[in-house]
Amino acid sequence: MATVVINLEKGRPKVESAILKLKLELTTLKRIGVKTVKIIHGYGSSGTGGAIRLATRQFLCDQLKTNVIKAYCPGENFGPFENAGRQIVAMAPVLHKDPDWGRQNDGVTVVVLS
Repeated sequence: MATVVINLEKGRPKVESAILKLKLELTTLKRIGVKTVKIIHGYGSSGTGGAIRLATRQFLCDQLKTNVIKAYCPGENFGPFENAGRQIVAMAPVLHKDPDWGRQNDGVTVVVLS
């Protein structure tokens, strides 16, 4: 099954709306058996990382601690020269074919669902 993309930056929502959308989509995708997800959250216009990006990663960290997800990898680490990138591709080899593999894209995060 292909990696599903969740675009949280579309429509420029508030942080709370974006995280609610993420939570609902991950729950649905997990229930229907999807294993890999790419989240597009953007980097933010401030140049220091946007609020949706930071909230997404905090949410994913919480989900990891409660075993809702198996792993996640920030886009800037999603490549062959980063341990986190190699580890997530070892868990889900289909991610190796993702167009952001090795691009150090700060605006995405990839997830492997439990």
